[in-house]
Amino acid sequence: MKVLIAGSAGQLGRALQSTAPAGAEIIAPPRSDFDILDDAQVGGLLATLRPDLLINAAAYTAVDKAENEPAIAHAVNAEAAGRLARAAADVGARFAHISTDFIFDGRSAIPYLPESAPAPLGVYGATKLQGEEAVRASHPTALIVRTAWVYAAQGNNFVKTMLRLMRERDEVRVVADQIGTPTHAASLARAIWALDAAGPTGTFHWTDAGVASWYDFAVAIQEEAFACGLLERMVPVVPIRTSDYPTPARRPAMSVLDKSATWAITGPAAHWRVELRAAVARMKEEG
Repeated sequence: MKVLIAGSAGQLGRALQSTAPAGAEIIAPPRSDFDILDDAQVGGLLATLRPDLLINAAAYTAVDKAENEPAIAHAVNAEAAGRLARAAADVGARFAHISTDFIFDGRSAIPYLPESAPAPLGVYGATKLQGEEAVRASHPTALIVRTAWVYAAQGNNFVKTMLRLMRERDEVRVVADQIGTPTHAASLARAIWALDAAGPTGTFHWTDAGVASWYDFAVAIQEEAFACGLLERMVPVVPIRTSDYPTPARRPAMSVLDKSATWAITGPAAHWRVELRAAVARMKEEG
């Protein structure tokens, strides 16, 4: 199986490479050789390589910055998603696309199903929703996987930010009234491979198991990091309200995703705390 990954340098792209199934030929070109904003380059590369599977792990994920850069966010999250899906369809390749909990408004009292009505609150969520629509229009048998709160041992993410702040400050203040589920990039990558192997098409949800607020996540990060020696001290983690920490983009207050349909295929995910422990241990090993 020949697999081409768009966004191969990102945290999910790297996790897909490290968890690839035996026998998979992974092609992970740098952005300079695979510019997803360039029609000719995308079409030419797909026509030359003719992969069995194209995975789109590329995205514009700067949620607040997107409010001031809607055109760039749309180009990456919507236009490029459709472009990649069309190119995959043209060469008969399967297509897997990654989307987000931010397509929902967070007002639900229960976890969101794949068929729940979307209502994004900001530019990032809106452009990711437009990307889903473009993918479905261009590649009707595509696999779309929505996820949330992704982090990895490498890259820029909430875990890395918290560890830096906990080393630099005597106190860390973290929002406690936004609820979701932390998701280890390696866990998500394994789920994508499992879904592709099983062969379903359509829209699925995947995160690690359990729920947490950003405050709960931060407390766990500190406990796990201190326990394995990645942090030399512990500092107070103070819960605050969203209104105490205004941001340019509104965020969903409750963005827990219902994964039951996915878990029926892949088996259930590990709890997010188990995956966090594994990620922190890897950070310790890598220095």
